[in-house]
Amino acid sequence: MDYQLDLDWPNFVQRYWQKRPVVLKRGFKNFVDPIDPDELAGLAMENEVDSRLVSHQDGKWQVSHGPFEDYDHLGENNWSLLVQSVDHWHEPSAALMRPFRFLPDWRVDDLMISFSVPGGGVGPHFDQYDVFIIQGTGRRRWRVGEKTPLKQHCPHPDLLQVEPFEAIIDEELEPGDILYIPPGFPHEGYSLESALNYSVGFRAPNGRELISGFADYVLSRELGSHRYSDPDLPPRENTAEILPQELEKARQMMLEIIHQPEHFNLWFGEFISQSRHDLDIAPADPPYQPGEIYDALHQGDHLQRLGGLRVLSIGPTVFVNGEQIESPHQAALKVLANQHTLDVEALGTVLDDPSFLAQLTALVNSGYWYFSEDE
Repeated sequence: MDYQLDLDWPNFVQRYWQKRPVVLKRGFKNFVDPIDPDELAGLAMENEVDSRLVSHQDGKWQVSHGPFEDYDHLGENNWSLLVQSVDHWHEPSAALMRPFRFLPDWRVDDLMISFSVPGGGVGPHFDQYDVFIIQGTGRRRWRVGEKTPLKQHCPHPDLLQVEPFEAIIDEELEPGDILYIPPGFPHEGYSLESALNYSVGFRAPNGRELISGFADYVLSRELGSHRYSDPDLPPRENTAEILPQELEKARQMMLEIIHQPEHFNLWFGEFISQSRHDLDIAPADPPYQPGEIYDALHQGDHLQRLGGLRVLSIGPTVFVNGEQIESPHQAALKVLANQHTLDVEALGTVLDDPSFLAQLTALVNSGYWYFSEDE
């Protein structure tokens, strides 16, 4: 399904993005759920899918993690089933991500879907990333507080909540409504009736992740082998002392590695194009031959990008799931990065180049693109 988001993006970015929470009433008109609760429950029974059940009974919070074998033990109130990265496993749900592509692809993370019975929720909490919460079937009440320091506590080892807060938003959401919450704003949602919610979450790496990731890159490529040297050894009163200029020289040695754009850009493209969650990768079996790909596309077939696959570009270079893709065909690489569906019209005569066709064939055989019957 093609979801149309009724939103003035430039105005939204100027007024709300990373600044203020807002309810977008009827953001999706005539909203149709891409998944039903039974399908969601089925996904949560799969080993590869990250899921959890959160319940609140008699003042006690409980959290259990999938895969689940059955749901017979659940009552009619006060629980939620939450399934992460549904866009990786369920193509109709992945379509919900596309209306948000005004925002950069590299900042988008995944689609989490929750099914909650009356009273179901995960309690008051805040997130360290932006989120758009789309209301599907049912009604849910949401409270959002001001971004102020709040004490956090763990009512369960797998659940981090905040103390009660005053609401600046307190609304019932109905199908098609969207609640946008920037990082750090406390919020709490609980169902008034059985309800589906779709959370489009964003990725915001912290400094620790960046340094750790870059260090891995430096080690794997054996960079930074230049050693500290001091031919003009400065004198000091105490031999135990490390002088400020020595500290600065060590710091500059580290910064020089980061300050090489060719390495930094390559690392960041590889790092940020890797998904944080498992992908539903099914390599082609048997593998396609380039001629088969060529013929199929020219006969009107098209290739669909795998749900959740991160395809990003830095300058002329494209990165697919942590791999650098190089080609002199810049226009074709741009199509790979920007279009979820590839066909002969989009790719054009580049398919006549055996080297590009071989690259495309390798991507298909890896399971990153697949032939789809549906538009």
